[in-house]
Amino acid sequence: MAGLPLHLLVSGAIVAGMLILATILILNSYNVHRQTLIKASGNSARQLADNLDTHLERLLEPIDSTLQILTLDPITRATSLETRRTRLPVLVRALESTPILSAVYAGYRDGSFMLLRKLNSRAARSAVQAPDGAAYLLQSIERSEAGEIISANWHFYNRERTLLEVQQKQDYRFDPRERPWYRQAEDSLETILTPPYLFYTTGEIGVTMARRNPINGTVIGVDASVDDLSILISTLQSTPGNEMAVVTDKGQVVAYPKLDRIIRVDTERGLRLANLDELGVPVLEQVARLRAGEMGEFTLDKEGWYGMVVPMSTSSRAGLRLLFAVPERELLAGAKEQSLNQVLWSGLAMLVLMLIGSKVGRVISQPLTTLSERIDALAAFDFSHSLHENSKVREVNQLGYTIDRMSRAISNFQTISRTLARERDLDLLVSRVTDNLVAITGAKAGMVYLYDDQHKMLRAASAAHPEWPGELACSISRVREQCDLVKAALDKKGVAVMATGLSDRQGDALGVLTLRFSEGSTMDEESFRRFVDEVSGSAATAIETRRQVETQQALIDAIIRLLADAIDAKSPYTSGHCERVPQLAEMLVDAAQDSKQEPFARFRMSETERQEFRIAAWLHDCGKVTSPEYVVDKATKLETIYNRIHEVRTRFEVLWRDAQIDYLKGVIEGGDEASLRHKMERVQRELQEEFAFVASSNTGGEFMPDEAIERLNTIARRSWVRHFDNRLGLSREEYDRLPPDAPPPPVREPLLADRPEHCVPWGDRRPPVEKDHPDNRWGFDMLLPQHAFNYGELYNLSVQKGTLNDEERFIINDHIVQTIRMLSALPLPKELRRVPDIAGNHHEKMDGNGYPRRLSGEQLSIPERVMALADVFEALTAADRPYKDAKTLSESLRILAFMVKDQHIDQATFELFLESGVYLRYAERFLSPEQIDAVDKRQLLALARG
Repeated sequence: MAGLPLHLLVSGAIVAGMLILATILILNSYNVHRQTLIKASGNSARQLADNLDTHLERLLEPIDSTLQILTLDPITRATSLETRRTRLPVLVRALESTPILSAVYAGYRDGSFMLLRKLNSRAARSAVQAPDGAAYLLQSIERSEAGEIISANWHFYNRERTLLEVQQKQDYRFDPRERPWYRQAEDSLETILTPPYLFYTTGEIGVTMARRNPINGTVIGVDASVDDLSILISTLQSTPGNEMAVVTDKGQVVAYPKLDRIIRVDTERGLRLANLDELGVPVLEQVARLRAGEMGEFTLDKEGWYGMVVPMSTSSRAGLRLLFAVPERELLAGAKEQSLNQVLWSGLAMLVLMLIGSKVGRVISQPLTTLSERIDALAAFDFSHSLHENSKVREVNQLGYTIDRMSRAISNFQTISRTLARERDLDLLVSRVTDNLVAITGAKAGMVYLYDDQHKMLRAASAAHPEWPGELACSISRVREQCDLVKAALDKKGVAVMATGLSDRQGDALGVLTLRFSEGSTMDEESFRRFVDEVSGSAATAIETRRQVETQQALIDAIIRLLADAIDAKSPYTSGHCERVPQLAEMLVDAAQDSKQEPFARFRMSETERQEFRIAAWLHDCGKVTSPEYVVDKATKLETIYNRIHEVRTRFEVLWRDAQIDYLKGVIEGGDEASLRHKMERVQRELQEEFAFVASSNTGGEFMPDEAIERLNTIARRSWVRHFDNRLGLSREEYDRLPPDAPPPPVREPLLADRPEHCVPWGDRRPPVEKDHPDNRWGFDMLLPQHAFNYGELYNLSVQKGTLNDEERFIINDHIVQTIRMLSALPLPKELRRVPDIAGNHHEKMDGNGYPRRLSGEQLSIPERVMALADVFEALTAADRPYKDAKTLSESLRILAFMVKDQHIDQATFELFLESGVYLRYAERFLSPEQIDAVDKRQLLALARG
């Protein structure tokens, strides 16, 4: 009925009110705290920018003062190098007065130039090839009135300003008037500041400051290092995870806590500053897209971030900006912790109030709720609780007892249904159903006898009670007579039972259900007997269904094995293959399930999945039933249904006779007998040699080089005369392939030829294996030969390796296509839907170059990788292949290791194959003793890992 229990209403009202109030307070507190932290983070970014501005101002202010003094120095008016050198002490003092200065220089309107540089480091001295003891380098260029360079010299001085060496630099063509600092200063009366860049000589990050003499236009410039900006921002990080960088308006990174990531080396430009996208910090790239001065919120790689772009005001001439980003988890950690504490305290308060309200409500409603709760559980099919309650009210006790009996009966029916649906073992199913039927009917014991029609016996389906027989001879197949037989046999032993017959849907006897009751039961009442008969129908249905399932499964397994045996029997080349591969594959799957190593640690197969794998393993080569035997068993290159070398030999015989005929005709016509004989013998000797070569080429034993193919073409140019019509005695298909304009005999033909009729077109039989074929719904990706068959004699004899041409090799590979198509056409149930893939993917390779789908290793499941290894290993070790000798265990494993190295076989599966010892157990079971030799697992693993 509608309504709520009283104790829930009391406690629920208290908890609901508390929950609403707590939620409002917690959310409000969290939002306020969140906004405060975001605002504080923005202020922190601005404060950091101000600190950097102040730092730069402190660095650059004395340099600006130095520049103002130098622009008034006589050096700006000096017109010769000698005059300018007299101001060397002033320039040295300017450099030494500020540690961050690395060079001071002057550019004149006529293009003359003078620069004084510190040589503080070994790299700086090495870059300019300075002599030992050099501390300063004075670079100078003097020009004539016409602008030509008069002199270009480098002067090296020691600490005491003593000249050490002068180097003339004829290739030193520097013109200060073309430099940006000169041009900017020329257009301004104030000190100009360039954006930071990387000094070539020292490798430091710095800026150039320059100022023009307003009277004569001479520009004084200095280079100042700002490397310590990166050190400064690393000390000002507010949280461990935040990111900061100073960048120019062009995106070059000037400062970052990790200074080594700023500098880049270009093959063309040498050292340079990294761009923001080269820094490798995606979050700063995201921040750079924000508008300046506003705190932005965004998500990167599923993590929340807050970022801000702050222009550095005092260094705006250099176009610098501070990029600041802080992860949400660090910024809002305090707010979340505070909210969590509030939630915990609120939850504790609600729990206390709920317990108080529940206690009060239960005290009030206890007499009413106890029975209601247990009946509700019964309505929800929960039969685990007893409904009988001890009460002073008789009606309550009676109601509880009645409902308790009903609960147990329904629970037993439910158990029967569950057993029928899930239990696979027939004996266990019958035993459990019998036990539940005994409980439902209130019997003391029960037994099911199943009828064995083959042996004419009634056998107990479970362990028999001591006084009940386990077997009864029964030649009667009618249900009623069987019941009477069982009842009579038990009556003789003094066991009073009710016997009910079990029959299938066709009325055939399945067995007998017997129930033993206590004295005084209602077993003889007609209504109770009908009830028992209906209940026994469940047992009969279960027995019939399970027998049908077992029979059908046995039939399917037999058909599968029959097909596998038929494939093996079809060709001696595959004898036993379809039987051994499944057994090896199952051994390897067992090892995978037992392994604790990745990727097998979590690999498990249910019984259904195991059945699916077993079927796929037995049917992995079922497509071979479509492969022509003469292709599968092709032993020579000219072999089709028969070996066509006999036709070729017949043509050589014709040419042999022609040589004899030419000799005899020549003798008859009066020619020189000795010369004619010599010619005949020479021709016949050549024919013998050439046929021996053609016959040897036909065997395909060794690799055929290009020189051998060329010799075949030379031999093929011999001709012979055909006098009989080659259109006679042909099938319709052969006749249609002949060219319509062929001349009538006699016809001179080449000794070996690739004729048009040798090529059999695909026609309507073109298989859908190409990737873009409209009928390709299986995902095949194979190259299709131009023809279905090519019987060309030269074409086949010119096969360089083996005996198969491209068309025949496709036919061999097509067996896996047919396997997938055949299995996909079966109405497989859901639990067997992966059978086509497991069976059909064992020729795929880990590098994606296998067939028929070109799947990569990532696309192959563990069962599919197992099948690939099992198929190869069985083929390597098989001793029943007429075309090859069986390889030893070590040889086979070494070949497998090379295949793993070449990414044909899965490495993890191969290592499991070795480490688990499956290879040895298989060898002991299927290989001859001569094949089992010593195996160096360590060497094989090293080889496989490359």
